[in-house]
Amino acid sequence: MIGVCLPLITRSVPALHPDRALFAIVKAFSSGVILATGYMHVLPDSFDNLSSPCLAEKPWHTFPFTGFVAMLSAVATLMVDSLAMSFYRRVSGSAGVVDHEMTPAHGVDEHGHGHGHGHAHGHGLAMSAVEVAGKDGVAADVLRRYRVIAQVLELGIVVHSVVIGLSMGASMNPCTIRPLVAALCFHQLFEGMGLGGCILQAEYRTKMKAILVFFFSTTTPFGIALGLGLSKVYSDNSPTALIVVGLLNASSAGLLNYMALVDLLAADFMGPKLQSNVKLQLWAYIAVLLGAGGMSLMAKWA
Repeated sequence: MIGVCLPLITRSVPALHPDRALFAIVKAFSSGVILATGYMHVLPDSFDNLSSPCLAEKPWHTFPFTGFVAMLSAVATLMVDSLAMSFYRRVSGSAGVVDHEMTPAHGVDEHGHGHGHGHAHGHGLAMSAVEVAGKDGVAADVLRRYRVIAQVLELGIVVHSVVIGLSMGASMNPCTIRPLVAALCFHQLFEGMGLGGCILQAEYRTKMKAILVFFFSTTTPFGIALGLGLSKVYSDNSPTALIVVGLLNASSAGLLNYMALVDLLAADFMGPKLQSNVKLQLWAYIAVLLGAGGMSLMAKWA
């Protein structure tokens, strides 16, 4: 909860405003954490689950299901990404509403220069209070993109959080649980910061922000409570548990890897802010490596 709320609360701090360099560096660090979570934690866990000797030789040991499901998950995430953007564009385009109070002083000129959208007043730049954060002058398409990213990223993190919570709650070994708590707190904190940054950029209303924060904050404790409740009957090594958890981990890994690389890192590093400032770009790369490195080190314990 602290991690996901931190970007939302610190918006009033000028240095941490989304337009500032420090926000880009912190977001790059959090994106590195999310990337390492997918590659160093979720994906290896899925390989372990689906290659367990407790599973039948056929089909689980004759085909790399983890890689296959992760690949399909990444493609499915791309489809959701693309179709959601098309849907939002169609809905907002059919509304045909233009906010005439949107002036060049708010960051959008009458031809839409600098945003890569249409030229006319009624095409691609139809802006309303919901679509555009008037204070920041964010173009409608960019804002829709931020909203899709926030929702899809939340989905991937929620699935992963329930699974790790379940495993932790059902664990009977105190030597495993103690380092696991520290590792989970670290990566949930910075995973939350990355998600919080996306929610902040999406300019949601208070109700929607509260819903996203609530689900992120409660899914791991819910998984732990579920694991505690099922500890008498749940076994990590039962074939059913291995298959279900393994497939969920593979799906989550594909989604997280796609989101981290395409929607977070590539979008930021190929965007105008970092492309126009090589020094900031280098600091952001260092932040990514630190985030990914720290999260990778956690794989030693969890």
